[in-house]
Amino acid sequence: MAASTFDFLNARQTFSVSIQEVCQTNETDQLKTQATNVDGSEAEKKVALDQAFRDVMMNLVIKESDCAHFITLINLSIEAVHLGICSPATPFLLLSDVFESVTINTCDKVFRFVEDRVNTWKSNVLYTSGKNYLLRMCNDLLRRLSKSQDTVFCGRIQLFLARFFPLDEKSGLNLVSQFHLDNVTSFNTEPINGPLKSEDKDEAMEFEEGEMASSSSPIDYQLYRKFWALQDYFRDPRQCYQKDKWRVFHRYTKAVLGAFSSLKLDDVSASKTQDEPPTDKHVFFAKYLTSEKLYDLQLSDSTFRRYVLLQFLILFQYLNQHVKFKGVEHVLTDDMTSYIKNTTETVYEILKETSPGGEEFAKTIQHILEREEHWNMWKNEACPSYIREQPVNATAQPKPRARKRSLGEELRINTPNKKIDMGSPELTRLWNICPDNLDACRAENRMFIPSLEDYFEEAIDQADPGAMIEQEYKVVNNSNFAWCALRLLARRSPYFFQTITSTQPLVKSVPAYLELMVTKLAKDMPQTSTEELKTEEPVDVENDDLLKGEDDDTITTLEKSNILLEEQVDAVIARLGDNWKTLASELSLTEDEITIIQTENLEVKEQSKAMITAWMNREGDQATRDVLTKALMESGLNDIVESVLSDN
Repeated sequence: MAASTFDFLNARQTFSVSIQEVCQTNETDQLKTQATNVDGSEAEKKVALDQAFRDVMMNLVIKESDCAHFITLINLSIEAVHLGICSPATPFLLLSDVFESVTINTCDKVFRFVEDRVNTWKSNVLYTSGKNYLLRMCNDLLRRLSKSQDTVFCGRIQLFLARFFPLDEKSGLNLVSQFHLDNVTSFNTEPINGPLKSEDKDEAMEFEEGEMASSSSPIDYQLYRKFWALQDYFRDPRQCYQKDKWRVFHRYTKAVLGAFSSLKLDDVSASKTQDEPPTDKHVFFAKYLTSEKLYDLQLSDSTFRRYVLLQFLILFQYLNQHVKFKGVEHVLTDDMTSYIKNTTETVYEILKETSPGGEEFAKTIQHILEREEHWNMWKNEACPSYIREQPVNATAQPKPRARKRSLGEELRINTPNKKIDMGSPELTRLWNICPDNLDACRAENRMFIPSLEDYFEEAIDQADPGAMIEQEYKVVNNSNFAWCALRLLARRSPYFFQTITSTQPLVKSVPAYLELMVTKLAKDMPQTSTEELKTEEPVDVENDDLLKGEDDDTITTLEKSNILLEEQVDAVIARLGDNWKTLASELSLTEDEITIIQTENLEVKEQSKAMITAWMNREGDQATRDVLTKALMESGLNDIVESVLSDN
């Protein structure tokens, strides 16, 4: 195998000189020409040019050049990538070399260039090869920065990553709902002898004018300890699912929110001096200061108070939400759910009372947390992509379909052939069994209803006492037989509909009714004699347990006893009181009717009377004592039934 003729060191040095000249002249074509003149394969020349770019960048860093020189070199590498003479990863390697070698101030200036070229990094040529380099570079830079001193810079890096990566990129998501358990808040847990007063503060501490006006009261150390102990629950909300931990959280939360509610910030704001010029600079802290000497001032700070209240809302939202990675033991009880709901409302009320702009701030926070619920649902569904992919055959034009003929056209076309195609072999066979559908319906083989003689033949045989069939084994007790028998009697028997008289008993059950019908049908059948049933002895209708007869006098007496008398109605109204609404619901009065009765009648007794009157007018003869008694008992007013509507 022949040795390669490519001289890597010579090409690397040649490219370095060309890169330095191009950075001064901005003639990119000169670099492309130089790459063409060098002997070697395309891959070998790309490797040499990549290393030459890094050599030039190293020289610039050593000379402590201005950040403009760094940006010029990185722009040149991007042009080389588009020309195809440089690897796509080279611009990102150059950025990594800069951020690892220069000061934080220089990193800030170079990163502004990175922010402004988001669309460049997202291009098809650079994104695939450089996204991992950019993510690693940003994470390394975040580890270098101080969260308290370089907070704005850290935020810019996070915003850049949010703009650079797509919305459904999983590399920046907390997919398994982990918590930052290393974020421990340290505070003084040693007991203090007596309350700590403002005179005990460090005299070396300097305060702005007006700040010490509200710090004259002694510090409640118990409240101080409860306040900062809550940070451990905010760090790991899963502790709230433990009964003992929840009791502690409940007690501490009540104390802290009570302190916030009792200490209004309006008075504190009014006591501050107005001589200072207004400023738009926003003051914030990346980490809490937990000294007990600052505690009374922190309670009077609206920004600090909002931080803590927002932590409560975030914790409550996590406890209430369905999170895919919660354990089976992480379940809220009914009491916990009720407490969280009430406390959330209390937190929002305190936020609204916290000036300045409390109402607007609370409304904004509520809107943000509602949107957070949608993100939680998205994570529970395994973060599906928001990009809808176009189907492969979406651009293909569908073939034109022939117009389907109507049924009338099919009949006209196929009538001469005496066979109509219905679209499937089975439908075609069924349709063409008979040319005329009406004749097919009248065919004898489609008469499925049996005759009375055939269907009741077995029941008639079992009704014969000589057959000695026990009552429980008779077919009249079969629910399927009874259902079909009733339908057949209703269609073909004159005995189905009868009037109830003193001589015709009222049947208490379906089997008893069918036995009575079987007896009558047996008498009418010519092939069955009455001797076979041996019914010489008349059926004692009045004493039969299965039949019940009543004469006209008894019916009249019962109807009279069921009439609702006027004195009974007055007695019910007098004893009903405020329970008339419950009775109205049981008597099927609508909500609108109840509202009208309340509006038109001021006193409770008048409302009760109007309700009873409306019910009686609506029901008419159906407004009986039994109906009213049942409604009163369903309403739990048994005492009224016993004292007014009792039979005694």
